[in-house]
Amino acid sequence: MGLSDEKYILFTTYKRDGTAVATPVWVVGLADGRLGFITGGTSGKVKRLAHTPRVVVQPCDMRGRVAAGAATAEGTAAVVTEGPDLAALEAARKAKYGFQATLTELMTKVRGLFGRGGTTCGVLIELPGAG
Repeated sequence: MGLSDEKYILFTTYKRDGTAVATPVWVVGLADGRLGFITGGTSGKVKRLAHTPRVVVQPCDMRGRVAAGAATAEGTAAVVTEGPDLAALEAARKAKYGFQATLTELMTKVRGLFGRGGTTCGVLIELPGAG
C-alpha cells in the first residue's frame, strides 16, 4: 500500500529556524505519481512552504499518530492556487473522500459568510523515487 492509498499522512514542514511542524492531512494521489491535498490559503503549512519546499511525509491516523515502524519519505512541496493541478487535486479528493469532501467544502463556504473563510489552495508533493 502506497502513501496515496492512506486516508491521512503526517505532513511535516519546517519553520525558518529549522523547527519541524507536523500536521495530519487527507492525501490523494495524482496520475503522474505526485501526492497532494487541499488546505486553507493562509494556513501555517502554506506560509512555511513559502520559504522552504522541504517536507517529510508518513502514514498516520486522524490525530497524527504514526504506527511503529512506519516509513518516512522526504521530498518537496509546492502550493497551487489555480489551474489544472488544483482541479486535479479537487477531483481526486472528491473521488476518494466523497461526502466528507463535500461537507468540508460546505463548511468552508459557511465560514466565508461570517468573514472567517478564506481561499483554499492545493499542495503538491513530489517524492524522489516514487511513482
